[in-house]
Amino acid sequence: MVQDESSGNAQLVSIIMPVYNERKTIERIVKRVQKVDIIKELIIVDDGSTDGTREWLYEQFSQASVDEEKDRKDCGEALTDRRQVRVLTHQHNQGKGAALKTGFRHARGNIVIVQDADLEYSPEDYPRLLEPLITDQADVVYGSRFLGTSEGKWPLVSCLGNKIFTALTNAATGLSLTDVWTGYKVFKKEVLEDISLEESGFEMELELTLKVAQKNWRVTEVPISYLPRSKAEGKKIRWRDGIQSVKTLYRYRHTS
Repeated sequence: MVQDESSGNAQLVSIIMPVYNERKTIERIVKRVQKVDIIKELIIVDDGSTDGTREWLYEQFSQASVDEEKDRKDCGEALTDRRQVRVLTHQHNQGKGAALKTGFRHARGNIVIVQDADLEYSPEDYPRLLEPLITDQADVVYGSRFLGTSEGKWPLVSCLGNKIFTALTNAATGLSLTDVWTGYKVFKKEVLEDISLEESGFEMELELTLKVAQKNWRVTEVPISYLPRSKAEGKKIRWRDGIQSVKTLYRYRHTS
């Protein structure tokens, strides 16, 4: 259970899980999230999967049909609700940033965690990630893979690229991060309500960091465990995303 030490009241944690063609891992990651002993809601945003992921989600968490999804096409999303798991779907693939924005809009918790569906990040790290927010030591927490432990071989290009972008981001924001591209980002709800997000791809995560810093929200890092996966195993970020991120860094570096 997550307790607010200032009030003694339990806080609801919204876990936002963007999903695109993760049929091989979705069952395991959902079970691991559900096992974590905190008061939570899991919001899964299927971003146009075509590999059976969406069908599995509907089968497990709702009686929704394809027809019901089409009935909701005017708003671009379908929403189902069962056992504290909500499933939202995009008609077509729009990008991780778009999926996150959809999830953020529907979050009901006081704290919001971003959770990837590919098993690289461990939900067992939630207590460590939540602690600085619950004790009001920070407004935003990043889980750093460089401060924690890696259970597999991290591709050299990915590692070096991360370090370069982290250094550039620190120079632009005055932050002292070690891992700007981490998939584990945790926010107090008011932080997300205070910023306007525009990007739809992976670059939205960099946009988030820049705008959080510009609003002077308190950011800290904690160590996490990490199990890297390869491109062959479904890793989706590509070199094109790096180029787009350079443009994002330039575009938002002075945004107020």
